[in-house]
Amino acid sequence: MSTDAIVLLKEDHKEVRRLFREFQAAGGDATEVKADLVSRIVEALTVHTFIENEVMYPAVRERVPDLESDILESYEEHHVADLLCAELDVMTPHDERFDAKTTVLIEAVGHHIQEEEDDWFPKVRQALGRRELQEIGARMLEVRASAPRRPEHPSSLRKAADAILG
Repeated sequence: MSTDAIVLLKEDHKEVRRLFREFQAAGGDATEVKADLVSRIVEALTVHTFIENEVMYPAVRERVPDLESDILESYEEHHVADLLCAELDVMTPHDERFDAKTTVLIEAVGHHIQEEEDDWFPKVRQALGRRELQEIGARMLEVRASAPRRPEHPSSLRKAADAILG
């Protein structure tokens, strides 16, 4: 298995895209399937955004100052994905906005992945090179082992979810 940070992140992206396609292919009445898929999507994205936020972005920010604005934008895109994941984590497929919220998550994350893979990753690879990317990737693998699997639920989100869901 490669420890190249970009290769590891692309593998995560591939898995997330696969889960997105499965969700989109599930029928309107496939509530059990959708519940399982969204749970797996939330877990995959929670782990992925954690290792990027804690390892990849700080390392690139330190070593490649020219990418500062890209990194700040990525942090904000992760923030949006994390909020959607936290909301979906307390919902069921029977909730009125479950499918819509999942669709918005899929669209937002799809856009983020596209930007990373088409624009950001090539710049990072050129600036850092193989050895540094392997070091960052090794650290990402270490952090992945203890990364949270479920999103944090701010108390305001819990209260809102309780009010909506009864």
